[in-house]
Amino acid sequence: MMEGCKKRLCSWWKTSSLYTRVLGFMVPLMAVSAMVVLVGPNKSSNWLFAANYYSSSFKDFVPAAGDGGAGLELRRRVVGGGDRQEALSADYNLNRSAAPPLAVEVRVAEPPVEMKNEDIIIATNKSNIFPPLGEIQVLPSSPRISRRFSNLQILEAKLQRARAAIRDAKSGNEAYDPDYIPTGPIYWNPSAFHRSYLEMEKQFKVFVYEEGEQPIFHNGPCGSIYSMEGNFIYKLETSKFRTRDPENAHVYFLPFSVTSIVHFIYDKNSRDHWLPMKQTVKDYVNLIARKYPYWNRSLGTDHFMLSCHDWGPELSKSVAELYENSIRALCNANTSEGFKPSKDISIPEINLPGGRTNGLIGGPSPSRRSILVFFAGGLHGPIRPILLEHWENKDEDVQIHKYLPKGVSYSGMMRKSRFCICPSGYEVASPRMVEALYTGCVPVLIKDHYVPPFSDVLNWKSFSVEIPVEDIPNLKNILMGISPRQYIRMQRRGVLVRRHFEVNLPPKRYDVFHMTLHSIWLRRLNIRLHGVEDS
Repeated sequence: MMEGCKKRLCSWWKTSSLYTRVLGFMVPLMAVSAMVVLVGPNKSSNWLFAANYYSSSFKDFVPAAGDGGAGLELRRRVVGGGDRQEALSADYNLNRSAAPPLAVEVRVAEPPVEMKNEDIIIATNKSNIFPPLGEIQVLPSSPRISRRFSNLQILEAKLQRARAAIRDAKSGNEAYDPDYIPTGPIYWNPSAFHRSYLEMEKQFKVFVYEEGEQPIFHNGPCGSIYSMEGNFIYKLETSKFRTRDPENAHVYFLPFSVTSIVHFIYDKNSRDHWLPMKQTVKDYVNLIARKYPYWNRSLGTDHFMLSCHDWGPELSKSVAELYENSIRALCNANTSEGFKPSKDISIPEINLPGGRTNGLIGGPSPSRRSILVFFAGGLHGPIRPILLEHWENKDEDVQIHKYLPKGVSYSGMMRKSRFCICPSGYEVASPRMVEALYTGCVPVLIKDHYVPPFSDVLNWKSFSVEIPVEDIPNLKNILMGISPRQYIRMQRRGVLVRRHFEVNLPPKRYDVFHMTLHSIWLRRLNIRLHGVEDS
C-alpha cells in the first residue's frame, strides 16, 4: 500500500504545475501550526496583552524594616486586581526639650489633583512580528506601568529618608564632620542634632517670594535690637539654601519686615493704628495666594515669616492661616500670647549697635570675675520693678542698677560678673541673654511663658539659670548655692554654645543664621503634606 502511495505521489509531483505543488506543501504545514496553537500550553496566552490597568497611588515612604531607617520601602497590597502603594505614617521626635516634643503629624491636606495622561507610561514590549516556529518567546502577561511622581511627592520621600537617618543617629551612630561635631550636655541629643543639621545642609531649599518692594519687603534693619530681621533677609536671599524654582522648595518665605512696616506705616494718631499695618500683611498673602498655588495647597503650613519686633505676633494675626498654620520665627516667643513651640520658632534678639559683633565677644576666665551678679536697665514691664525693689543698692555682690553710674561700662560690668540677670521687659524678648553669652557671663533667666531660642536642640539648663519671679527675693541664696565647680562647668558650656548665637558676615556653619534655618527645617520635618493623589 505504501508503495502504491509513493508511486501516485511521484506521478502527481511530475505531472502537476509548480503552483499546484507549492499549494500542496503549504496546506498541511498551516494545519499543523493551527493544531499547535489550539492544543499548546497556556503560556502561549502571554502573547496577548490586556489594555486595562490600575492606577497607583503614592502617599508616603516608610523606613524599610531591618535597615535602621536608612533605606526606603514601598508597602504594597493588591487592590481590585492591581497594585496600589500604601503609606504608613512614621513618628519623628528629635528629643525632649524645653519646648514640647516634635512629633510627626498631618496638619493639613491639599486638594487632590487629576492625573494627566503624560504622568503614566505603559510599555508592553509587544512585537508586530509573529514568532518563528520552533522558538520560545516569553512576554509579560500584563503591561509594565511606570509612574512619574510629582516634585512634592519626591520631596516628601526625601524628607522621610532624613527622618529615618535622624532616628538612626539617636541610637549613637555619629556622622563625620571635619568642622564641628556637637557633643556634651548643652544638647539634648548631640548625635541627632548633628545628623539633622547635615541633612539640612544637604537638601533644604527655601523659595523666597520676589513680590513686594523695599523698604517694607526684602529689607530690614541690620543694627539695633531688631537686627535679626534684616540680617536674615539679606543672608537668605544670597544663600545656597535659596531656590529660584518653587517646585523644588521645602518651605516658602514671606519676606516682609515687621520693623519696616511699623516704621513706615504705623500712625500713632490713627483711631485704629493696627488696621493699615495688618492690611499690608493681608494684601501680601492674598497676592501670593492668587499668583502661586503653594499657599492654598497647604493653607500656609509650609510657609514662614520672621520678626524680631514686639508686634510680630500681633501682625501675624492679619491672616488666620498665617497665625494658626504657618511657621513663625519670633523673638517675642510668649506662649501666653499664642506662641506654639511645636510649629513656631524662638529666635534670639541680638543687639548690634554698629551692625557688627566687633568688640562684643570675649571675656575673662571665671577666676577673674569678682561680681556675683549684675543687671542694669529701666523699669519695663512687671518683673524689673520687683527686681530693683529687692536688690538695688542693697548688696555689694548683687549689682542691680536702674541706671549705671557715670563712667561705668555696661559691657565691662558683664565681663566682671559671674552671673547676668536677663529679665523680661514689656515683652519676653531681650538681647541680654546673647550679651551674657558673648561676654562669658552665665545668663539668669527671669521670665514667664518664655521659650528660649533653639530650645528644641539646646539644653538651656546646662549653661544658664532659670529663676521664677516669686523667687527674686532669694536671688543671692540661689546663686550662692551653685558650687564653684558647677559654675565653671556652666560658664564653659556657655562659651561653647556661643557659636550658635554669633552673627557672621558671611554666615558660618552652625551660627545664628544656620541655627534659625535649622529650626525651620525641623518644623518642616514635623509636617507631612498629604492629598496629592491620583483622581
